[in-house]
Amino acid sequence: MKFQNYKKSRPAIWILSVCYIFLASCNAPNGKPEPTDTPTSGDVNIVVDESYSMLFDTEIYTFQALYVNAHVHASFLSETEALKALMNDSAKVAVIDRKLSDEEKKQFEAANLFPIQTKIAEDAVAIVVNNENPDTTFTTEQIKQMIAGTDTIWNYAMRKDVSPPVPKAGSYEKINVVFDNPNSANSHYMKDQLLAGKELGKNCFAVKSNPEVIDYVSKHKNAVGIVSVNWISDKDDSISKGFLKKVKVAGISKTDNADRYFKPYQAYIKTKEYPFCRDVYMINRQTRPGLGMGFVSFVAGDKGQRIILKMGLIPSIAPTRMVEIR
Repeated sequence: MKFQNYKKSRPAIWILSVCYIFLASCNAPNGKPEPTDTPTSGDVNIVVDESYSMLFDTEIYTFQALYVNAHVHASFLSETEALKALMNDSAKVAVIDRKLSDEEKKQFEAANLFPIQTKIAEDAVAIVVNNENPDTTFTTEQIKQMIAGTDTIWNYAMRKDVSPPVPKAGSYEKINVVFDNPNSANSHYMKDQLLAGKELGKNCFAVKSNPEVIDYVSKHKNAVGIVSVNWISDKDDSISKGFLKKVKVAGISKTDNADRYFKPYQAYIKTKEYPFCRDVYMINRQTRPGLGMGFVSFVAGDKGQRIILKMGLIPSIAPTRMVEIR
């Protein structure tokens, strides 16, 4: 009798099973399982412009030390590749030196996506030269001519801003300008700011990373390197200290007749007296409360901003310090 009742109940069990599968598929678009990550746990892929790899190695290490169940997988790419990865959903968060353009916003909106753009820091592009180069100060116009390819010869004896000893008259060497990557934030920034988007001069070329730029400049007296300042700004970091021994950081003036030249120190980045300043953004396409949003919140929060301050950049939100007076 019990067996017969069970047989009669089997159609109901099958119906319930089908309903459960149907409801589950409704909750998981395209048949994919529901995401299981939270703001402090799970896995998330992010992409970071290589210019900021040193900074984000530290941010990720600290975040994962605090939240042991969180796993942030970072790929360090050029700006162009980072945005491509964000658009095709192979990464949830991208770190670049600007906001999305109107055209890029339209591409996301066409997919019914509205990324959240969070400013996390103020950064700068640094100009580095060989330790044997007597010319360590430039105007913005001189840098523009160098990267445009209209000023391609070092003529030390004709320059008024070189430090002694000045080489003999007629000392000429070709100027080579080296970038970290042809599609990096550094190269895009200099082209947009100084050349209105036009192509770099033929005397400009790219290697593969900021450390390679510094290494090349250290071995070639005639080279000018373009790097992100966070690679050389942390005076307590062994990597930064090593780089600063290999090259000299140039001072830049906004005007031709200036008597002061500014290096990319925090104070001059904040006051914008150093001319090549920019903002750093984290662009998050994960608008639900997942690990991508949690990591962005960490970097933009007190602990993440302290790391940015320590690295020699300007935090977008000043870290607070509580002092108890008795």
